[in-house]
Amino acid sequence: MLDFSRATISPVRLLFISLLILGLVSATGCSSLLGTHKRVQVPQLLTPLQEANKRQLFNEINRLAAVRSIHGKVDIQFEDTSFAETGIADKYRQADGTVTLQRPGMIYLIIQVPFIAKDIAQMTSDGETFRVAVLQGDEKYRRFVKGTNSAVYEKLDLDGAKTSEKRKKTMSEKETVSALSNLRPQHLTDALMLPSVSPAAADKASYSLSEFFQEEADSRVQAKKGNRIVRGYYLLEELMTQADGETRLQQRFWFDRVSTIRLARLQSFDDHGSLITDVSYFDEKPFGETGQMKLPSRVEITRPHDHYKLSITYQAPPSVEIDREYRPEAFVLENRWQLPELDLDARHNKKATANQ
Repeated sequence: MLDFSRATISPVRLLFISLLILGLVSATGCSSLLGTHKRVQVPQLLTPLQEANKRQLFNEINRLAAVRSIHGKVDIQFEDTSFAETGIADKYRQADGTVTLQRPGMIYLIIQVPFIAKDIAQMTSDGETFRVAVLQGDEKYRRFVKGTNSAVYEKLDLDGAKTSEKRKKTMSEKETVSALSNLRPQHLTDALMLPSVSPAAADKASYSLSEFFQEEADSRVQAKKGNRIVRGYYLLEELMTQADGETRLQQRFWFDRVSTIRLARLQSFDDHGSLITDVSYFDEKPFGETGQMKLPSRVEITRPHDHYKLSITYQAPPSVEIDREYRPEAFVLENRWQLPELDLDARHNKKATANQ
């Protein structure tokens, strides 16, 4: 029998015994208090991630900006996001279209009813002014709208009624025509034909490069419904120094880094830092008869303050004409239908005079 009253336990031995007892208690009792070890699924980080410097990112932008003109058939999907703050968005029926773009800033867009090739609207911009001819719908919708690209106008309310939050998901032809009356062709030009960038430009632009990781829906073909992933990006931000010495963010380029370097998104901001245009690029494919250019085949354009989102998908990229030369007058739409004309500049000036 051991006589504990006379036994001498060293401090080291006592510490060892204490740790052993604590380990046994943890193994038996803590599992019931804290729960057993459990594996949980988290979004997968897509790899491999490619490395790039500023010069390589400039080269990727300028590769896309090297296209001088584009002409091809497209599918157009318009979404009115006026009620985005309440979780409601009106999605309009898909239309067929023919788009012709040429630098600098020129566009001719024809929007048609699918399958029967009946024009809904035609619109042009010569880089400074725009013209929109609305050809279908009730008489109150059919009109010829003119304006200046750089001007800011109120949204046209052609039917005089406020939009209901209980509207159907698929809009009627009348509502589609009303929405198209507020679409401005110049919003599409820079989105579909990127401007080039030059770090040595005389406009004093500077560029900041950073890394970013974003959790998002898995858009891969083999992905399961509802699956989430983490995608790595480079953010290239274009900063401009204003006359008062303040620096503002003008553009933010997002480059997808998974497997390759690809321009995935372009955000543009105004002098107050407000997001003006948010463009996403998807599914690069060879364009042209010889596949000489690899370009995004689907482009989504969101104008937060204009309350709309526009999705443009090229129907057959190999049949798209690249770098054909068009005369400037081809981008000036004439009112050959004798539609009632609405001059937005004249209307804006009239309202300004009346408020003085």
